[in-house]
Amino acid sequence: MSPRDVAEALLRRWYVLVLALLLTAAGAYPVIRPAPQFLSSAVVVLKPPVTGNQPNQLTNLQPPLATLSYGVIQQLESPTGRKELASAGVDGTYQLIPRNSGTSATPAYLIPSLQVQARAGNPDEANTAVRRIIDVYAEHVSDLQAAQEISAGARISSSVLVAPSAAQMQGTKSRALAGTALLGGFAGILSALWFDQYALRRRNRKGGSPDPRPYAGAVPVAN
Repeated sequence: MSPRDVAEALLRRWYVLVLALLLTAAGAYPVIRPAPQFLSSAVVVLKPPVTGNQPNQLTNLQPPLATLSYGVIQQLESPTGRKELASAGVDGTYQLIPRNSGTSATPAYLIPSLQVQARAGNPDEANTAVRRIIDVYAEHVSDLQAAQEISAGARISSSVLVAPSAAQMQGTKSRALAGTALLGGFAGILSALWFDQYALRRRNRKGGSPDPRPYAGAVPVAN
């Protein structure tokens, strides 16, 4: 189709474009007035036990702590782990983000931390979901050591370094509106062109095509 054919088809099916415009406007309303969403975040760290030879915990850190933490994270991110979190009352969207890069005060991979995030419609629900995830995480850490018959005094423990705190998420409305308008306009043009072709084909089928053979219905006359 040439640009002129496209323009004529859009003019013929202007009502399809109007319908697409109305649907796009309806879809843009949730973008203009979105439902409030809150993101809660907390940080959990694994701590080694205090031993008699090394009473200072910070001198007793070993890389296996990071391995243990990541193993528990993989368990919770598996289908079985997600079912376990769901049964514990964790709904909605959540993330388990390992933070083992370290800082100038904490060497890399020696103080493993886990950032837990959850989204919900209000701050209390988001904070509650984070706390429940932390509880399940701590239970897994304890169960793994109990399965190895490690004494209670020699077990690795988890500690909440940063308590759950929820903040309202602020999106960019201009980008969302631009994306909605672009998608609605593209869908409207395609719908108008498709409907125009469909209507033309249907009209041709109803009208029928003339037989190109001359006198196709005439009876031959014998000499």
